Amino acid sequence: MHEKVKVICLNNDQSLEVEMGTSLLGLLSEINLECKYPILAAFVNNRIKELNYKIYKPLTLRFIDITHFEGYRVYQRTISFIVQKAVRDLYGSRKFFIRHTLGRGLYCEFADEQTLDTTQIEALRQQIQSIISARYPIHRQKLLTEEVEKIYQEYGFDDKIALLNSRKRLYSDIHRMDDMVGYFYGALTPDTGYIHLFDIRQYYNGFYIALPTLGDPMKLDLNVHWEKMFDVFKEYHRWVDIMGVPTVGRLNEKFLANDTSELIKIAEAFHEKKIAAMADQIDLANSTQGSRVVLISGPSSSGKTTTSKRLGIQLRILGLDPVLISLDDYFVDRTKTPLDENGEYDFEALEAIDLELLNSDLKRLMDGESVEVPRYDFISGTRQWHDKPLKLSERSILIMEGIHGLNPRLTPSIPRDKKICIYVSCLTSVAMDSLTRIPTSDNRLLRRLTRDYATRGCDALATLQRWPSVRRGEEKHIFPYQENADIIFNSSLFYEISILRSKVEPILREVPDTVPEYGEAKRLLKFLQNFISISSEEIPPTSILREFIGGSSFNY
Repeated sequence: MHEKVKVICLNNDQSLEVEMGTSLLGLLSEINLECKYPILAAFVNNRIKELNYKIYKPLTLRFIDITHFEGYRVYQRTISFIVQKAVRDLYGSRKFFIRHTLGRGLYCEFADEQTLDTTQIEALRQQIQSIISARYPIHRQKLLTEEVEKIYQEYGFDDKIALLNSRKRLYSDIHRMDDMVGYFYGALTPDTGYIHLFDIRQYYNGFYIALPTLGDPMKLDLNVHWEKMFDVFKEYHRWVDIMGVPTVGRLNEKFLANDTSELIKIAEAFHEKKIAAMADQIDLANSTQGSRVVLISGPSSSGKTTTSKRLGIQLRILGLDPVLISLDDYFVDRTKTPLDENGEYDFEALEAIDLELLNSDLKRLMDGESVEVPRYDFISGTRQWHDKPLKLSERSILIMEGIHGLNPRLTPSIPRDKKICIYVSCLTSVAMDSLTRIPTSDNRLLRRLTRDYATRGCDALATLQRWPSVRRGEEKHIFPYQENADIIFNSSLFYEISILRSKVEPILREVPDTVPEYGEAKRLLKFLQNFISISSEEIPPTSILREFIGGSSFNY
């Protein structure tokens, strides 16, 4: 008689007993769960698990599909593995990269930058589809790290080997699919047939893999008109290649070789050069067309505030008089803040800002009047007022930063040619390896976890609970307007996750396993293990990273 264990499925509040060794996939067939979209993975005791996971002890689980944020990542990792195999089937060992995301899709290119013609694109599409139709099983296998390294050598995965060598472990995981191997740092589907929708298009020097939208899994995201953002990605990829740190493994090697000090100095100098170039562009616009308002936007934890302050210094060097105003100070009183679909305050909504007062103040300032500008008290949730009124001089440049800066509805009182729009985002340029990028949202979340804990009295659980709402707000209110920017500034520093590791790990370990956010905390902890931790001692006090780790010479 086989021993049984108790399982609680939260999807339908069903409690049942199953034989030990039953897989999650087998359990799915037993409970007959009604699902609109295919189940891709599950949270088991609040930790993400692949459907091949076998049950040996009592547990609570929740199955997820592509509409769940982590389920979407499972879909994205799986198609990445499929594309890897399709390219190898057609082009052998020709090196190619999954560079970054555009919208919800993936931009890929070959190392030799030779583009594929329409016939080759169609052949690749058919090969991907044949792999999906074959429903090749995908297995995760744990082997001695030295065995994994030998396998990677056979496939020419030098970047993966570099990461293995820089974080020594006795055993390492590897994924297998037919005659292909790889590793994608998270859960994948049980077989290739779970990919129900994709497309492939020519794009710049490579190709674009279109994936379903997050809101409608039966609709492809074909919006790849992100030319400005794409140019920034290309520039930073070239730069980290020149620096010799395109992947985490190579970056770790530099740290182990005691190159940390120089890398920090170079990364910070690169930022300073970019901010100085922004100031030059603003000065030119001011002198030629009278542009006096600078709007700085970007998603949470992008470093908008420090960027504004450093930009102000560079403008002073040019003889201009920068005046900084935060859009947050124009929040309506908390009791008047709009609510989201869950009945909670939606601070990301444009309507959370007093647009009438903002535009009235802007018009009066541009007309040379003296204006009493507000100051928002986040503790009481009410508006207060500065002691001294604000008045602009002829050399004044008004800098306003906030998430809605690029939305035309924010400042209709200011003509477009009189304002300069800047988009700031932490566009992570270092990749895990040639086929696995680091989501910019992960970089920003690590920043926010560190800052919220140190300066806002929020533990990791509170920040993780709030994060999905923040992300939804970004998708709705920020990302659709990023191409409106005149200037895009990448605030990421290729060394920063190695700094953040030691600061954020203790915070994440405080998240209890009794809450759904435990799974995200464990995922981030596992992710951080790939980075060698380095000291923050040499980071200058004006660094954008100081906004999050403390020690900044700016007042916030």
